Amino acid sequence: MSNDDQYGGGHGEVGGTGQTRTRLPDSPADPYGPTRRSPRTARSLVTVVGVVVLLIAAIAFANQSPDTPSVPSSDKPPASSSTAPTGTSPVTEKNAGVPSGFAQDQQGAQSAAANFAVALGSDGMFNPTRRRAIVDAITEESSRTKLQAGFDADYSAGLLSQIGLTKDGLAPTGSTFVSRTVPAGTKVKSFGGGSASVDVWCIGMFGLTGDKSTRPVTSGWFTISMTLKWNGSGWKVVETSQKDGPTPVTGDTPVSTSEEIGGAVTEFGGFTYAR
Repeated sequence: MSNDDQYGGGHGEVGGTGQTRTRLPDSPADPYGPTRRSPRTARSLVTVVGVVVLLIAAIAFANQSPDTPSVPSSDKPPASSSTAPTGTSPVTEKNAGVPSGFAQDQQGAQSAAANFAVALGSDGMFNPTRRRAIVDAITEESSRTKLQAGFDADYSAGLLSQIGLTKDGLAPTGSTFVSRTVPAGTKVKSFGGGSASVDVWCIGMFGLTGDKSTRPVTSGWFTISMTLKWNGSGWKVVETSQKDGPTPVTGDTPVSTSEEIGGAVTEFGGFTYAR
């Protein structure tokens, strides 16, 4: 509401103008003769009729809209195109469980990067066999050996033991290992010449469920930066790095129990992401 808006809108005079009027008696007349009509009464009647006519005319004029022809209502449902989603549909192909076959454009590069981020942040990276299959599926051939060696060093036997996992990346009996990455958005930093640089903003969950766990499941925000190359049939990772944030303020949602987290990870599957 603007500063000019006020309750009341203005003040009128209460009780009239303060003037008085004296009524004089009528002149004597024959009580049995015809009743004399007051000219003022006739004029008042004409005025009232005139006001009513003008009011009716104003209402009729207001209801007219010659510039906007009325469109008859229709009981037909909207066309399918009016509610169809935009963008390219998610792919149906997979390589080692990782979606593949995205288009050679900026949208396809972003979709590929989002799905690669999910794979690189999954619990499969903690198992040597599954890790090598994932890296083979998403990396560019000339960079594959270097990236494999780097990931093998990151997911060493010492790290697995520190987390509480076996050498095969399995959780102890009675516990569930959680490592899941969920993309929140993507951004193209550069694109052209068969290569693309894409940032993927993610939230991740990591830890072990169970009352005896020394590493309970926690969440964190981070950004994965990828350099992608088009190899003639799809996008492949040439280089990847990660940094913390951007991180929003934590809400006041109550923390779930270890059993609820373990059940959710088991029952809720992942998605194929498409930009």
